[in-house]
Amino acid sequence: MTLKRREFLVAGAGVLAMPALMRRSWAAEPEVTLKLHHFLGPKSPAQTKMFEPWAQSIADDSDGRIKIEIYPSMTLGGAPPQLFRQVADGVVDIIWMVNGYTPGLFPRSEVFELPTIFTNDIAATNLAMREMFDEYLAPEYEAVHVLFNHVHAGQAIHMAKDPVHTVADTKGKKLRVPGPTGNDVVTAMGATPVTMPVPDLPQALSTNAVDGALIPWEIIPALKLQDVTKYQIEGPDRTRFGTTTFQVSMNRGRWEALPDDLKAVFDKNCDEAWLKKVAEIWRAADDHGIEVATKAGNEHIVLSEEEMKTFNDALAPVVDKWIADHSDFDSAALVKAAKAAIEKQKS
Repeated sequence: MTLKRREFLVAGAGVLAMPALMRRSWAAEPEVTLKLHHFLGPKSPAQTKMFEPWAQSIADDSDGRIKIEIYPSMTLGGAPPQLFRQVADGVVDIIWMVNGYTPGLFPRSEVFELPTIFTNDIAATNLAMREMFDEYLAPEYEAVHVLFNHVHAGQAIHMAKDPVHTVADTKGKKLRVPGPTGNDVVTAMGATPVTMPVPDLPQALSTNAVDGALIPWEIIPALKLQDVTKYQIEGPDRTRFGTTTFQVSMNRGRWEALPDDLKAVFDKNCDEAWLKKVAEIWRAADDHGIEVATKAGNEHIVLSEEEMKTFNDALAPVVDKWIADHSDFDSAALVKAAKAAIEKQKS
């Protein structure tokens, strides 16, 4: 090869490489940097399996124009119940929170937390919330722009010392709950509800402030609940005692200031495919959590159909009570629509 030809090829390769180099340089200078604040730890599945890949996908799809900085464990200050106000006021840009930490703000969304409404299908419930959002749920979220809602694998029973096989075994116990619907569930079981953010649970169990908790398996490794409980209880076919609704929301002003092409990046990364992926993430994390507990020597109790019926009979009035307590909107129609939407999404 002649010297001139080599020089020409090298120069040509340099020209071809310039766009890639320019893209990398551009990606190093994001147009939009957003702070995402949440309440769980940096090693929780919510962070490592859900938010880190989600933030990376948004960065990739925007060619580096969007950067999401994740702040776990309330490192930007405040307590979990303050997250909604933080994002509404623009203290942070994006939050992930449990709706039940702010009782009374999201009464319509509570319908998806109710026992017999949610049983065990995470993906169908995520998709049903999306389907019903504009018509039924949107009034609760006017202060923010909701990116997506989701649920976890559902409330199971964790007990520090005593096994549970029927609803009679929960009578008189103190059980941690995540929010208002959990209060009614535990009360219907004959137990005393104790509301607290999930990070406070290990100490409450170790000091006998509570006897147990309603919470999914996925949180076991993050909080080391296998060290402060002996029993994990659920119904047949992964049936749970209701669930918890979550939101991932952006400050409305920040959303409205985004150019349309960057809004489209968020829309793409919060679509139905993503909600199904979120369901897979939470199911896998839940399966891992119960594995950690059983390997530590805990007993995983799966109730028989007859044993589960004692809970279902006790919990049936919870839905009726919820309808009666929410007369400011057509709560009966909402229950009917939620059941139908979940069934539709299962098919």
